[in-house]
Amino acid sequence: MSRVAAAIDAANAAGRGAFVGYLPIGYPDLQTSIDAAVALAEAGADILELGPPYSDPVMDGSVIQEATQAALAAGFRLRDTFTAVRAIAARVDVPILVMTYWNPVMQYGVDRFADDLLAAGGAGLITPDITPDATADWIAASERTGLDRVFLAAPTSTDERLQMIAESSTGFVYTVSTMGITGERAELDAAARTLVARLRAYGVEHACVGIGISTPDQVAGVLEYADGAIVGTALVRALRDGGVEALAAEARALTAGRRRNGRGGAAK
Repeated sequence: MSRVAAAIDAANAAGRGAFVGYLPIGYPDLQTSIDAAVALAEAGADILELGPPYSDPVMDGSVIQEATQAALAAGFRLRDTFTAVRAIAARVDVPILVMTYWNPVMQYGVDRFADDLLAAGGAGLITPDITPDATADWIAASERTGLDRVFLAAPTSTDERLQMIAESSTGFVYTVSTMGITGERAELDAAARTLVARLRAYGVEHACVGIGISTPDQVAGVLEYADGAIVGTALVRALRDGGVEALAAEARALTAGRRRNGRGGAAK
């Protein structure tokens, strides 16, 4: 069974939603990014989402872009992804997803990337810039290795596209709360609630909402209808401003929003 889906189910069974925390690998340096991810898991994250820095991060907001560009300037290499995953997996028992743009995977080799991620203890990939119909090689590799493949669904996705995403995703579907780049929003787009309902109609059991979530209240709001909440920018900002200790404190505050009132899981 999917380790990612199992983590979400365990959180839901405990009467709370899942908290997915994102951090870039190599920021501010490789070892600190490893320590930060461990601290994030120890502070309550149910799933870790780690992002290898990329030179053309079309989906990332300014805080994450600045962090990833700093990591690249400090010498990050794609192989550091597996070093980080292996080190984190040795210290905490939390599923680790790698959120990566597709070009680095293609350059590295899809099968090689899948094999190295599995060997390092990773749980799968989140691929924000490809769709299932363009990734037969990755789907085949994930079936062979048992790695999860998490595709993104957006409010503008057609019904046909949503059905394809629903049928092809494992672990969960990354449900985009609003159109545009990552970053904090004062108010989340109500379209996310509608999008989750559309995904449910196609049989999606695990939908996690990301982009724009930055407060415990927003985490709690998302978990009224979704299985998990994904937070990135608020965590990266805390790491930037106060180091690992501040990151852990921010994570503890955010995970306080996971508890559901009177319900043991999101509506299916």
